[in-house]
Amino acid sequence: MRTVASGPEAGARGKAPGASEISDASGYPGYADEVFAPETEAEVAAILKRASAQKIPVTVCGALTGLAGGASPQGGWAISLTRMRKLDVSRGKAVVGPGVLLRDLQAAAANSGQFYAPDPTENTSSIGGNVAANSSGSRSFRYGATRQHVLALRVALMDGSIVTFRRGHKIDFDVPTISLPRTTKHSAGYPLAPDMEWVDLFVGNEGTLGVVTEAELQFLPAPGERIGGVVFFRSEEEAMEAVERWRPTPGLNMIEYIDHASLQMMGVGQQAALMIEIEGDADIDMTDALEADSWFAMSASDRERFRVVRHTLAEKANDRVRRTGFVKFGTDYAVPLDKNREMMAIYRRVLEQDAPGRYVIYGHIGDAHVHVNSFPETPEQFERGKAVMTDLAREAVKLGGTVGAEHGLGKRKAHLLKIQYPPDQIAAMKDVKRRFDPEWLLGQGTLFALQ
Repeated sequence: MRTVASGPEAGARGKAPGASEISDASGYPGYADEVFAPETEAEVAAILKRASAQKIPVTVCGALTGLAGGASPQGGWAISLTRMRKLDVSRGKAVVGPGVLLRDLQAAAANSGQFYAPDPTENTSSIGGNVAANSSGSRSFRYGATRQHVLALRVALMDGSIVTFRRGHKIDFDVPTISLPRTTKHSAGYPLAPDMEWVDLFVGNEGTLGVVTEAELQFLPAPGERIGGVVFFRSEEEAMEAVERWRPTPGLNMIEYIDHASLQMMGVGQQAALMIEIEGDADIDMTDALEADSWFAMSASDRERFRVVRHTLAEKANDRVRRTGFVKFGTDYAVPLDKNREMMAIYRRVLEQDAPGRYVIYGHIGDAHVHVNSFPETPEQFERGKAVMTDLAREAVKLGGTVGAEHGLGKRKAHLLKIQYPPDQIAAMKDVKRRFDPEWLLGQGTLFALQ
């Protein structure tokens, strides 16, 4: 990504002699006429104020690890927050710039004898991006998503003003209560409710309401002894039985699912697996598990290998995409816990019919939130795949679920918003956006599809 200037006067130089191509990890194509990399909050505010005066669209970006195209501008200006790396740690919290990487925040917490709970799979993601998408990850099963760990935010608005929102501060305007899914995770649209807190509005807004310039995040006491494991099973059905048995276990931090096709892609000759982490003396019933073949680890370095296994799976999927030349289709749907097996059965039935041998299922099954990745290999399969993914979104919502559990909708999945919410509730969200961005300049095409 090319940076044309870093100071607040950059825009005065006019349009750069060639647009900069910018795309996040989703591969959604984007470009910006100018790219700014401010180092201070004041510079961010000045850029926004000037863009507002000149009616120039602005897209915020960071580490570009997003999976929904939210950081892929469609012209106008891009503001990269990667240089805003403030990181001040104290007891129970940290004050963090949006450009700080998740892995660096986690390391800072550990070095101070503390723990930052949110753990999106991609730990090179930025804290600004995590806040924007309300990111979660495997340990959200126990600790919840990013929103639950934000104590305060400083936000630059399109008029150039800077505001601070702290926990307990309520919004000062009227909004309706929108219909939220019955899931443990949800990050699609604004979670509107009367008397909601400002922090809850701005976490998960996907860069459409303002630019987070600083976040105060909660640290927890360092966890006790932990055991990680990759537990293998003879069949998916036996793994599903174990999920139901294990889910209520005290001290269980995560339950992740890996299906047979995923294991094959990683060169592991097993039928199904659950990746778990246990803290303390939790008692896990290993009935049906292939305990002798399973992998267990107690040290931090061995547990890190398990995270790498999970990350390697995503890399293998991306390698397959590069070989076929077609963009993969990936779901971020979640359903209520009691609908988990029903949704899994729908995935199998639909994908065995439409993409046999060309899909994998893995992810956060403790939250009834697995990721389906399908790999089209022909133009016909690609067109059919788009329709199948939309049909599966409708099935998830019919079961009380969400079309966006942790990645946000960005631009690539903005069309799913109307599957999640009725028109009047989307209109209420748009009214909120106009309150902060009356010219509709910030994050154009993100969350609300361009007409």
